[in-house]
Amino acid sequence: MGGRKPTFLLGRLEGSGHRRCLGSLRLDLGKIRAAAERVARSEGLEIYDVEWKVGKQRFLRVIIDRVPKAGAGMTDSAGLVLAASEAREGGQLGVSHADCQRMSQQLSVILDVEELIPGPGYTLEVSSPGMDRALRNPAEYERFRGRMAKISTTEPIEDEKYFEGRLAGFVDGKVRLELKRKVARTVELPLEKIRKANLMVEF
Repeated sequence: MGGRKPTFLLGRLEGSGHRRCLGSLRLDLGKIRAAAERVARSEGLEIYDVEWKVGKQRFLRVIIDRVPKAGAGMTDSAGLVLAASEAREGGQLGVSHADCQRMSQQLSVILDVEELIPGPGYTLEVSSPGMDRALRNPAEYERFRGRMAKISTTEPIEDEKYFEGRLAGFVDGKVRLELKRKVARTVELPLEKIRKANLMVEF
């Protein structure tokens, strides 16, 4: 079994390892996610997403997150861990290299023992959602209040379909966004009309 070496790339914290398994090539992503969730819960984390890709090599990416708690450490717009007193309103708890490495080590053992990924070798990567993470639900729009975001909609709202601004919360089914304009204004975007939303990288 190959060793794991955490890396840092554009705010994405990763740990990876190489594994070989035998048996049927059938893969159950639901069981893999369930195994990942067991490990995540034991580390005080949650699973943001699980991706399985097959190309020149087989690749399993498990994206982990940490739900912020009052008074705990947060991250700034570059994903760096701050003291609670320095954290911006709406910040997020940091996912560390150590979190990714522990998750990778524990999950890889379970995947091997339970033979959840049969067949030839594959690469396991455990990472954070990244600095430009997607925003997927009302709780995340509230969580990242105060952060810059870019949002596109399925149909025009006030004659526009693309918006960039600072998140101002989620109220009555709508995302409030303070637009970056010469004349500041706040737009309200119905959640059901949002096609895509991501945080923006701030320097």
